[in-house]
Amino acid sequence: MSEWYKIFKNGPVLTHSPEEMRELGRRIGKILMPGEVLGVVGELGAGKTHLTQGVMEGLGSSDAAASPTFSLVHEHTDGRLRACHFDFYRLRDESELLGIGWDEYLDGDAVLIVEWANLFPDALPEETSWLLLEHAGECLRRVSLAPAHGADQ
Repeated sequence: MSEWYKIFKNGPVLTHSPEEMRELGRRIGKILMPGEVLGVVGELGAGKTHLTQGVMEGLGSSDAAASPTFSLVHEHTDGRLRACHFDFYRLRDESELLGIGWDEYLDGDAVLIVEWANLFPDALPEETSWLLLEHAGECLRRVSLAPAHGADQ
């Protein structure tokens, strides 16, 4: 079990603002290990990119983590670990992943963070850690560890 899972030992974490979501991401990023894969799922506006921004900050990256919706992947190499931020939202089918070298990313030691991972769950390794972000009020978000395939969101 990954050390950062302890953040969720008492169940889901509630955040009340984008900054709190980034802080949660920072806490996770500070203790991620090489090669870990995070599948981040949730509806539009649930905070996936804010969480990822925090993870990148926790890893020590000074690169701002923007949503890679149009480029599919952003690589961050200036932190304590190399990290790659993917967004599967605009992919039409899993074969498009081959065009960006998905297999090579999986074989490396970079941390992989995949927004909308639930769209192609079979492309992710079995040991993927799934985080489910849910709206729980106007600004309130519930973040929980989810079973494989992101609770089929």
